[in-house]
Amino acid sequence: MSDFPLPYVSNDLSGRVALVTGTTSGLGRRFAQVLANSGASVALTGRRADRLEELAAEIRATGGTCEPIPFDITQPEQIAEVVDKAETSLGMVDILINNAGIPDAQRAHKMSNEFADLVFSTNLVGPWKLSNEVARRLIEAKKPGRMINISSVGGFRYDGNGAALYSVTKSAIVRMTECLAVEWSRFNINVNAIAPGAFSSEMMDGMLERMGDFSGSFPRKRICDPAQLDSTLLYFLSPASEAVTGTYVKVDDGQGAR
Repeated sequence: MSDFPLPYVSNDLSGRVALVTGTTSGLGRRFAQVLANSGASVALTGRRADRLEELAAEIRATGGTCEPIPFDITQPEQIAEVVDKAETSLGMVDILINNAGIPDAQRAHKMSNEFADLVFSTNLVGPWKLSNEVARRLIEAKKPGRMINISSVGGFRYDGNGAALYSVTKSAIVRMTECLAVEWSRFNINVNAIAPGAFSSEMMDGMLERMGDFSGSFPRKRICDPAQLDSTLLYFLSPASEAVTGTYVKVDDGQGAR
């Protein structure tokens, strides 16, 4: 006899509190909607307050629970503040989705130090600090948690097209995932990552504007829709992945070389 139900999987996130970064557009917006629709209370964060309010209105109109919280992940003093605000409004955060990120689209040697600092702060340093802030609180409260870091297939391949730092930071996010998973597994905090390929987003729109429509070179000749990440997102939050930590899943529609 097993103590586990058949099947040991559920997308019901009722009673959970999620903090999602970069919810003002693209993948983050979709992630927030999916989590709210699955029953979680969601802290919506990002720099554009008007878009946060728009998203909050949409989620509440469909019966979801959320709180829009303007947040700039590059500002260290805002790290603890955003978690404080989320917990005051919704309860203890036990799901963290580190989604906020920016591209560099510049040759490494032509990039200013100021812009390099911005890319590092947004894509790597901020997620590191926010992960630790959430983990400290969960550990102190002796509560389990789930974290998902959004990497990119660009972290595994670089063709010299002027996004070297983006590749470096997205590769580092995967290693961060692996290391923090080892540290926090004893506290029942699972840390995993998703590495998307080309999906529709503001960032992708900018690439298409600069480079033209390159989807014709893909085997399926398409840019994917954020909805096609729903199942991977929910898997990492489901009981089904209880024993899965410190790993990543590439979701690239077969677009890139292996």
